Amino acid sequence: MPEAALPATARRDARVACVHEWLTEWGGSEDAFRLILACFPGAQAFATIDHLSAADRQRLAAAGPIRTTFLQNAPAVARRFWNYLPVTALAVESHDVGDADIVVSSSHAFAKGVLTRADQFHVSYVYSPMRYAWDLHREYLRDYGLDRGAKGWLARLLFKRLRAWDRQTANNVDLFVAISRHVQQRIWRTYRRPSRLIYPAVRVERLRMETHKEDHYVTVSRLVNYKRIDLMLEAFRQMPSRKLVVIGDGPEMPALRRRCPPNVELRGRLPDEAVEAALQSARAFLFAAHEDFGISPVEAQACGTPVIAYGAGGSLETLRPLGGAAEAPTGLHFPEQTAASLAAAVQAFEDAGPVFDPHACREFAEGFSEARFQREFRDCVAQGWDAWKQDPRALESRLCDGPAADPLPFVRGWAQP
Repeated sequence: MPEAALPATARRDARVACVHEWLTEWGGSEDAFRLILACFPGAQAFATIDHLSAADRQRLAAAGPIRTTFLQNAPAVARRFWNYLPVTALAVESHDVGDADIVVSSSHAFAKGVLTRADQFHVSYVYSPMRYAWDLHREYLRDYGLDRGAKGWLARLLFKRLRAWDRQTANNVDLFVAISRHVQQRIWRTYRRPSRLIYPAVRVERLRMETHKEDHYVTVSRLVNYKRIDLMLEAFRQMPSRKLVVIGDGPEMPALRRRCPPNVELRGRLPDEAVEAALQSARAFLFAAHEDFGISPVEAQACGTPVIAYGAGGSLETLRPLGGAAEAPTGLHFPEQTAASLAAAVQAFEDAGPVFDPHACREFAEGFSEARFQREFRDCVAQGWDAWKQDPRALESRLCDGPAADPLPFVRGWAQP
């Protein structure tokens, strides 16, 4: 929504504070935070710590100084932030947002726990309820070697306390905004609160479409257990005539190198230009994780590349599947998180022939543009601010669109952004 269309109270009088988690590496949530700050020029910006590289920090230059917490100068905090989880909630609660009328938290763990007063309107844009405390705590314990022994018991105790804190601090949020219908369901299950859906932005404006495709498949991912890159390697071991390029790094890299078949290339982390070139030239992008949204599949479609994705979570909303109700499919789903299911999907993709049009992929991806996100987010906050001032009790019934009465509405078909 253009600034001129915003209610006068939201445009001129309201002071805004934007609170993010921690700033160490640039990722999808940091890019969303950048756009949220751009929605509210002059807003105060807060983060638990700010240790971005000079290049990444420049992306937030327009926001001015980032106000941090007592953890900013803690020893090795940028590299070992997980060691400070027991005091991160306390750090977030130390943010002083007392000058703001509207507080916007950008949260995948702690940020929504910022303390606000009864006369402040708090909107929380939620990428996920705290995943390592809820859905994926066993996977995180295994990934970081905390699934046994005394450290394992201490980690489980910490997660138990974090779950209680996470649920309690949901009471301090006036309006939840979710990144996908899948996350709307998780917000409801975790906090018993409805939410508004606004898909995150994808940098489609900066990606170029390519119609010429080569003979390889590609995936771009952080190499951690739940991304299921191991599943892809096993699937391509069963398809020696197919080629797979894996871009990314992470704690799973040593194990993946040991089991990597000769037709799979592990390239590690690459510059943005090289990633874009790989996305443009691939026959299809592979996505095997059960994710809350998934930026990379949309980026692949922006490059004109169809997607083969595990049919669960956010993947059900980020492509138009072959065989679905809509025309011009942009990919297909595989039903089970197994190597055999993925291999069958790759074969189905090959059998489908030229049905996947790069132009259709690009058109679908453009529905997730940055301009669309900023318009919807400004509109949501402005509407929420006015509704909250009129009657806070009616706010959610007026603005929220999920969860629907159907407990799994998104499995009925793809959701148009």
